[in-house]
Amino acid sequence: MTTDMSADLAIYTRRESEARSYCRSFPTSFVKAQGSELTDASGRTYIDFLAGCSSLNYGHNDPDMKAALIEHLNADGITHGLDMHSGAKADFLTAFEDIVLKPRDMDYKVMMTGPTGTNAVEAAMKLARKITGRRNIIAFTNGFHGMTMGALSCTGNAGKRAGAGGGPLCGTTHMPFEGAFGDGMDSLKIIEEMLSNPSSGVDAPAAFIIEPVQGEGGLNAASPEFMRGIAKLAKDHGALFIVDDIQAGCGRTGTFFSFEEMGIKPDLIPMAKSFSGMGLPFAALLIKPEHDIWGPAEHNGTFRGNTHAFVTARVALEKFWKDDTFQKEIATKAEMLREALEQIADNVPGARLKGRGMMRGVDVGNGDLAGEICARAFEKGLIIETSGAHDEVVKVLAPLTTPEATFAKGLDILKEAARDVTATTKYAAE
Repeated sequence: MTTDMSADLAIYTRRESEARSYCRSFPTSFVKAQGSELTDASGRTYIDFLAGCSSLNYGHNDPDMKAALIEHLNADGITHGLDMHSGAKADFLTAFEDIVLKPRDMDYKVMMTGPTGTNAVEAAMKLARKITGRRNIIAFTNGFHGMTMGALSCTGNAGKRAGAGGGPLCGTTHMPFEGAFGDGMDSLKIIEEMLSNPSSGVDAPAAFIIEPVQGEGGLNAASPEFMRGIAKLAKDHGALFIVDDIQAGCGRTGTFFSFEEMGIKPDLIPMAKSFSGMGLPFAALLIKPEHDIWGPAEHNGTFRGNTHAFVTARVALEKFWKDDTFQKEIATKAEMLREALEQIADNVPGARLKGRGMMRGVDVGNGDLAGEICARAFEKGLIIETSGAHDEVVKVLAPLTTPEATFAKGLDILKEAARDVTATTKYAAE
C-alpha cells in the first residue's frame, strides 16, 4: 500500500479524464471502507455522509452481504449470465416478491436494464413511447434522470445538458416542479392549463417522469398532493406515470419506496443505486404487468442483471426489510438529522431545510458558502457534498445504517464547519 500521497494522486491528473468530479472535492486516495467510514492512504479515517450518492444506503462492506458474495464466488457461482436463468436471480426475485412487493400490494414485473440508473430511465422512456405511440415526455424543473441522451433530455441542469456537446436533447417538455416558481404559483394548475390548451404547443405526453425528492436538483420534496395530482393528470391524458426512485428509494426517505405513503401506484419505477445493497452496479425497471409489452431482446444490454448484485440485494432485503425494525431506526436518525440541520439553518441568515427522511440538507442560499462548508467539513474528517441548481444545498446522504454515535459525531463536524465558515469569512457580515 502506497503512503506517498502526492505520488499516489499524480496518476489521476496525468491519466484520468477531466470528467472526474467528486475527487476534486476530496483530494485524497481512499484505500479502505467499512460501515460509515472511509480510510485514506495516510491512515486518516473520514465519516461518510455521501454514501456513493445514496448507492451505499446499507454502508460499506456490510459483513453479511460480503460473506454471501464471497461464498458465491468460492463456489464458482455464475459471474455473468446475460439474462439467462440462475439460482441467484431466482432467489433475488423471490425475496423481492415476498419481502417488498406482496406486503405493499404491488404487482410489478422486474426488467433488468443494465448497470446504472440512466439505463432504467431510458427503458422507461422507450416503453412509454412504445405503449402510447407518442413521443413527448414531461419532466420537471431541477430534475435529474441520468446522463445518456434520452435520460439527459429529461434532466434540467444546464451544466449536465452541456455535456451533450450540442447533440439533440429532444422529445421532452419541462414543467415546473412543486414550488419551483415560489409558493404563490400553483405548479399543478399551470401544468393542467398547458395540457388542456390545444394551442399551448405542448404535444400529448407519452409519460410524466418525476422524482419524489429531487436528489441532484436541491432536495426539493414533492408533497403527496402534488404526486397524486401528477398521477391523475397522467391518467386523464392517456400518459404513463413514471416515478424515478433511483436515489430516493431503498429506504432513503424512510420507507423502501419513497412514495409508499402517498396513495399512488406508478406505471413504471426505475430503480438503481442502493438496489444491489452493496454498491454493485444494478438497475431495474419495475413495470405494471399490463405494460410489459416488450418483445424478446427488444431492449437489452450485455450487463443487464448483475449476478453478484442479485446475491447481495437478496441479503439486503432479508436483513433489513423483513419487518419494520430498520424503518424505525431510519425514523430515529431522520429526526436527529432534522434537529442538527435546523441548528445550522438558525445560524445562517435565510437558510432553510430541504428534503425529507434521511435525504435532507440545508439550503444556505449560496453555492460558494455551501461549497466552503463542505470543504471545511472535509478538513475536519467528514465527506459531504452539495446539491441544487447553484450548488446551494449542503446535502446529507449518510448510510442509513450509520451507528447513532457516529452519526452524531458527523453532524457535530458539520455544525462546526458551518460555524467556522460563517464566522471567519465574508458571510459573517451578510
